[in-house]
Amino acid sequence: MSNPFIGDNITRMLVLRAAYLWLNTPYQHQASSRGAGTDCLGFIRGVWREIYGFEPETPPAYTPDWAEQNGQETLYDAAKRCLVPIPKSQTQAGDVLLFRMHSEAPCKHIGILSAPDKLLHAYWGKAVVESHLVPYWRKRWVYSFAFPPLTNLSDLKDTL
Repeated sequence: MSNPFIGDNITRMLVLRAAYLWLNTPYQHQASSRGAGTDCLGFIRGVWREIYGFEPETPPAYTPDWAEQNGQETLYDAAKRCLVPIPKSQTQAGDVLLFRMHSEAPCKHIGILSAPDKLLHAYWGKAVVESHLVPYWRKRWVYSFAFPPLTNLSDLKDTL
């Protein structure tokens, strides 16, 4: 996807509004149902559905150790297809962050920046939480993306 913009504040506001509704949704591998269960990818998919009314693509089935097993950048490649890449230095609240759990491993975790120092994400074994973007997460954060902009009022009618 080309990068004709660095993101727009209306879309970011809608992302955050939708994302906060997912707080306390229990962690459940491969799920994407607000209030019932989700994993980190399911959380992003659910926020996308709430904003745009559909999903851009259906993810394949995956195991908890999928990144270790295939070594491919599956999550990063999907993010590049569906979201708008932005420089880490220009990341704002409402943007998506991708993480590598080890420096040589593929990206395996994803969340939404909620403030300069806070992250909304589905925390393995817990729930969707808002946590501080502590050095542990900052060290592992490798890419930033924006949700595609809602460019006209007809796109907004069902979300407001």
